[in-house]
Parts: sequence; structure tokens; C-alpha cells
Amino acid sequence: MSQAQPAGRARLIPLRETLPRMLRDPLAALVHFGHESGGEVVRLNLGTMRPYLVTHPEHLQQILRDTTNYIRDGESMLWRSIRRVVGEAILVTEGEVWESSRDTLQPLFTKQRVEQMVDRMAVAIAEAIDALGEPARQGVAVDSMTLMSRIVCQATTRVLFGRKISVGDAVEIFGHLGTITRTMVFRLLVPSAPYWVPLPGDRAFRKAVAAIDTLVLPIIRTERANPGEGDDIIAALCRPRANGLQVSEEQVRSDLVAMFSTATETTVGVLSWLWPVLEKYPEVADRLYAEVDEVVGRGPVQRAHIPRMRYTRMVLDEMLRLWPAGWNIPRTAAEEQVLGCVRIEAGATILVSPYATQRMEQFWDRPDAFDPERFAPDRPRREHRYSYFPFGGGPHQCVGQHLFLLEAPIIIATLLSRYRFQLGGPANLKARLGASLRPRPNTLTLLPRHDHSSVS
Repeated sequence: MSQAQPAGRARLIPLRETLPRMLRDPLAALVHFGHESGGEVVRLNLGTMRPYLVTHPEHLQQILRDTTNYIRDGESMLWRSIRRVVGEAILVTEGEVWESSRDTLQPLFTKQRVEQMVDRMAVAIAEAIDALGEPARQGVAVDSMTLMSRIVCQATTRVLFGRKISVGDAVEIFGHLGTITRTMVFRLLVPSAPYWVPLPGDRAFRKAVAAIDTLVLPIIRTERANPGEGDDIIAALCRPRANGLQVSEEQVRSDLVAMFSTATETTVGVLSWLWPVLEKYPEVADRLYAEVDEVVGRGPVQRAHIPRMRYTRMVLDEMLRLWPAGWNIPRTAAEEQVLGCVRIEAGATILVSPYATQRMEQFWDRPDAFDPERFAPDRPRREHRYSYFPFGGGPHQCVGQHLFLLEAPIIIATLLSRYRFQLGGPANLKARLGASLRPRPNTLTLLPRHDHSSVS
């Protein structure tokens, strides 16, 4: 991918090809155009806008590491919609505002501190899963997303938010965020539409944002009125920043909602894929159960178990490859740039999609196959660092990545050490498109492990 040649214009894929594919299946369309381009930078004619599609890992590394020339412009595509939810939060800002929020929150997510939280998190997860005992004994079917959200919300509210958000309120907030990510898709597909033009989902979007404010603003006001020395996210956000300035209630609210979303969305979304995956691939289920039985047995899951759950980590990595929650993380060229021998004009939108790159045959063998073995520890290292970037990359890489990689194995092992399951219908591995990827709704019947009539 040499850049020694003179820079020229990107090949433009015509509207007659882009529009039908994007309307029919945007995710498949991005993968198709990535394959067709061979990883070269191309431009998609979408009528009112013509974004550049960037899929090659070398180009992605250049974009994601350079936060000066490739920015998260709050007025373009995804960021404009997210800003309506989280305002000037750490997820969407640049410059001093981002640095202030990052410097406040990053110490809470260091590797050492997260590992210190793991045992507390394991207890919270076990208690949440204890509550499943009676429904399981009665054979009551549960919605898989609701099940996972309650487990994750109990763990995160206790460990990250100092119990200042109740589990019930956290589950409700997560539900409203689900409404928001689902209804945002209409704005994503018609990014040039002004907000005074009503689109489907707008009313539900506004109601969900207002409902979140109703739940979080009283918590923020209470904390700001009686600031403490707590080590939770709410306390950290409500204290004066390093420069001594007290940020506004609006800024605290923005960062709090952003961090709640970060702490729950990826974990719940990715783990909800586990059930249709295990239904469709019984050999994967058998290996997971065998590993959990060998490493954990019937005892509580502890921090010491996690490094030994190698196959569990391989399954997680493969789910993150095929269904990254953040499937679309666009950037804007702040100034004219040259990317892979293509001249990018200032202000241009650049589509960066982990979903597309992680499914391209140029970088992955049998990219559509679910194969955890590709992440086996003894496999050769991938040729390209940015062929796999489910948590983004560079300075804006997700701060909760390490937490997820500890929390998710604990949840899987705790569930599988106690239960087998029956899926309430055929396994559906087609994603439901929104601002983040989630599986199609499905129900589960959890069956105690001693019930040998169950199947996985």
C-alpha cells in the first residue's frame, strides 16, 4: 500500500450501485464495497453526500491514531445523532473538553484498578444470576437481552457507579438507550435530512432522551450538592476537574450517560449473541461447557479463573469480530489529506467500519465463518494490527475494553456453570441495525445443569 505515487481522486462507486445495496442491507453493502475495492479508498455516491470508505488496516491506523487531522465531527453522520443524546461528552468531543473528561475518567479504568474490581464484580454477577433460579426451575422463558442487561446493570451499578443508580433504574436506562440506538438508524440512513423534517423514530427518540434525564439528573444534583471522595464514576464527574474548575450539570450529565452506555452496551450486545451462536454451533457449546467445568466447576467464578478460560476468550474475540457493537465510527478530514494515494478534501466524511474490515477476505480466511480457532493463542499474529479493532483504536479507543474482557468471561462462566438453555426459536445470526449492533430478539429457557433432558 505504498503512497509514493502521486495522489489522485478516489474511484467513485455510482449511485445506481450504492443506493439499492445500502437501502437493502447497509452492513452487507459496506462489506461488499470493501471486497470490491480490494482495500483501496473508494467514494460512495449516496446522492446528497459522497463519503469515502476506508477499509485497509494501514489506512485505518493512520486515521484512528491521528486525532488532529481526522476528527469526530459532531455535525456529521453518526456523531450528530449521538450528540443529541450525550451532548458534549467524551464520546464525541475533541480538544480541551475531551481531554478534561478523559483525564477525569481514565484513572478509573486502568488495568490495575479494573483488576481490583473484578472480585466485587463477580459477586454482583453471581447475585444477579441467583435470581434466575426460580424462573429456571419453573421453565419460564426470558428475553435474552433483558436477561443480560439485568446481569450487566447489577455489576456495573455496584462497581462503577457506587450503587447510586439502582439496578431497576439502570435496566430502564439501558432500555431507553436501546430505543435511541434503534430509532437513530433512520437519521443515519438519511444523514442530510434537517431536523425540522420529521422522520420515523424521532418522537420515540426524544421521549427516550427525556426519560433518561428524568432518571439521571436527580442523582447528579444530589451528588453535586454533597460531593464526596468516592471512587465511582458519578463522584469523579461531579468533583472539580484537575484545573480546579467545576463543570456544568449539563457536562456531567453528558459524560455520565456516555459512560453508562459504554459500560453496558458492548457487554450486553456482544453477550446476547452467545445464545444463537451456541444453538447454531453445538461443538462450540460443548467446548465452552467443558472448559467451564474444568476451570470453575460448581464453585463461584473468581479472578484467578479468567486466564485459564482460553476458549471462552476465543469465542468472545470471534463474536467481537463478526458483530462489533460499534460497527460505524466515521471521521471527518479536518484539512486536506492524502490517504493511500487518494486526495481527501477538507471536511470530507470518512466511513470507518470495524464490521466491514473484520469481514473482508483480503484480511481474514473464511471471514463469514464462525471460527474461534482463528484466535487461538498459538496461532501466528495477524499481519495487520488494524484488521481487528472492535473497540476502535488510537487515543479514542474504548476506555472500557479491559473491563469488558474481564467481566464478560465471568458472566459466561457463571451462567454456564449453572445452566443449559433452550432457544425459543431457530438461531438467527443476522444483526438488527442501529447505532450499535444487537441480535434479533429471542427468548431463552434456562435449565439447571442437573436436568439432563436439556440440550445446549
